Amino acid sequence: MDTEASARSVSVEILIHFDEHNILDYSVANKLDARGRAEVREYVQNILRRRSYLDFLIDEFSNVQIGEMKPVLKNILRLGIYDMIFMDSTPDYAAINESVEIAKLKLGSRTGDLTNAIMRNLQRDIENLPKPSFEDRTKLVATTFSHPEWLVERWTRRFGEREAFQLMQANNQRPTYYVRANNLRTKTKNFKLRMTKKDIPFTESEWLPGYFQVDSVAPFITKGWLDKGFCQIQDIAAGFAPFLLDPEPGEEIYDLCAAPGTKSILMSDLMNAEGSILAVDISSERLDRLAESALSYHAENIRVRRADVTELTLDEADGVLLDAPCTGTGVLSKRADLRWRRDEESLRNAVELQKELLDSAARMVKKGGRLVYSTCSLEEEENMEQVMNFLDRHEHFELQTVEGYVPDEVMVDGGFGYQTFPHKHNCDGHFGVLLKRVE
Repeated sequence: MDTEASARSVSVEILIHFDEHNILDYSVANKLDARGRAEVREYVQNILRRRSYLDFLIDEFSNVQIGEMKPVLKNILRLGIYDMIFMDSTPDYAAINESVEIAKLKLGSRTGDLTNAIMRNLQRDIENLPKPSFEDRTKLVATTFSHPEWLVERWTRRFGEREAFQLMQANNQRPTYYVRANNLRTKTKNFKLRMTKKDIPFTESEWLPGYFQVDSVAPFITKGWLDKGFCQIQDIAAGFAPFLLDPEPGEEIYDLCAAPGTKSILMSDLMNAEGSILAVDISSERLDRLAESALSYHAENIRVRRADVTELTLDEADGVLLDAPCTGTGVLSKRADLRWRRDEESLRNAVELQKELLDSAARMVKKGGRLVYSTCSLEEEENMEQVMNFLDRHEHFELQTVEGYVPDEVMVDGGFGYQTFPHKHNCDGHFGVLLKRVE
């Protein structure tokens, strides 16, 4: 097979593994070149963004219902049908032939014939494809927008059907990407010149200094600018929490649950690498990568420590950032797999863990010090409800205004928090608050 076909075959392997183990592992794509690896990520994420709808089409054009199919066949068909419907650059015959070849290779000639029959059935009606028409409204919406039913119910109840549709549509679009100039290695104005000279289109953000919206992160990777520490790939909403903590040169800062470290590096930039940042995470592997990144970015004031934050005892610091593990419902455009890995139990577990982490973080803040709590979730239980419950337990903390730190249009709760939404703000969904320890 050529590179494109290999990317398809590897994508199927990754999707099968995800179905069987609920883990998205791209390591099998390492055998491909850079272009092939990029194609695999595009295939996998786009198929996961549309999985329910693709499954509906498979059921419509197959005599074998998808519930009776093995994960191998399901994902061969998902990929092939995605190619036919959504990839203008792929001719129908190529999508069909490659899918049939993969099916024969993995499951034998009879399954190859079945794959061919299903896809040719669909091809004949491709100009007039059926639409989901279930009587159950939740199932209809979940299938149309490829989101789990529990999340459809929650968002429809909270936002109303129209806005919930807009949010789900945003989650199914190609995500917006931002890069941030790292002033420890270059200057923002020089970085802009660098992009201009290389004919890289960009739009400078008015929200935070040094952030640029770009069409693709590929040029920054291929030119080695990430490895050289000139810039980071970081959604602008993820930058709000470090700016809200407002670390100053010479301060002692803790970044809890820090990996992969983009917030630690941003804070080092804000501090001119003066003072100290302790980046704590439970994963030694991810901390190793964080430490390597800190060297590349000249973030020389970052130290790393492997620990479970809930069991950690540290001296009190001037500022603590807790970007807590969460359901990730604000980043479903970039992490389409999360919509299929989360459920209501996941939400309850996340809320309980966040409570423990917040209680631990509170013990690490000196009198007069700051604690920023943030998530990439849209769920109220993980966000302001979590914060209000924390304040009930910790009378020596007070909620502070976020005015002046974040744009007015993302402020919520009377200016005492921020929340971004993909369908409103053209970025990931993030939440955060600033807490101060008082006497």
